[in-house]
Amino acid sequence: MAGLKEKFEKEILPLLMKEGKHKNVYSVPRVVKVVINRGVSEARENPKAIEISAIELADIAGQKPLITKSKKSIAAFKVRQDQEIGLKVTLRGKRMYDFLNKLINISLPKIRDFKGINPKAFDGRGNYTMGIREQLIFPEVDYDKVDRVRGMDITIVTSTDSDQAARQLLEALGLPFRTTD
Repeated sequence: MAGLKEKFEKEILPLLMKEGKHKNVYSVPRVVKVVINRGVSEARENPKAIEISAIELADIAGQKPLITKSKKSIAAFKVRQDQEIGLKVTLRGKRMYDFLNKLINISLPKIRDFKGINPKAFDGRGNYTMGIREQLIFPEVDYDKVDRVRGMDITIVTSTDSDQAARQLLEALGLPFRTTD
């Protein structure tokens, strides 16, 4: 199977140039980066949870995650300032295309009763964010080693400011959007 980057350069780029009436190759929308974010709320009581989650996220993304800390104390959530509360990974280049390929062709079809991703999850600036409820859809996650089901947010950042152009790009890449709501 050809990689997603080669598919983009050979098939999708000429198609988007024709449909979008772009005169320059560099004006065609592209995927800039993919950010995977995971909040680990149980890290307040269990400091090991952040380590376990970091290993899991590193396996999924193929890159070590950055541990995010709280900016200020919030008594209602029992969170102190500078407390480790989450993880994030920013993927670019080859790792980004490999992750998107795996997400589109392997992981999303594994979701039970999957009818497509929400077409309304664009942010108004050409970026798309989707939530994954469980990490078990990824092939790198060993079911026996999972202590707790955790979700994550995946944000696909594009080079365009138009949601319509970004959706056209993501559809061409193969993201299955839901047709009826």
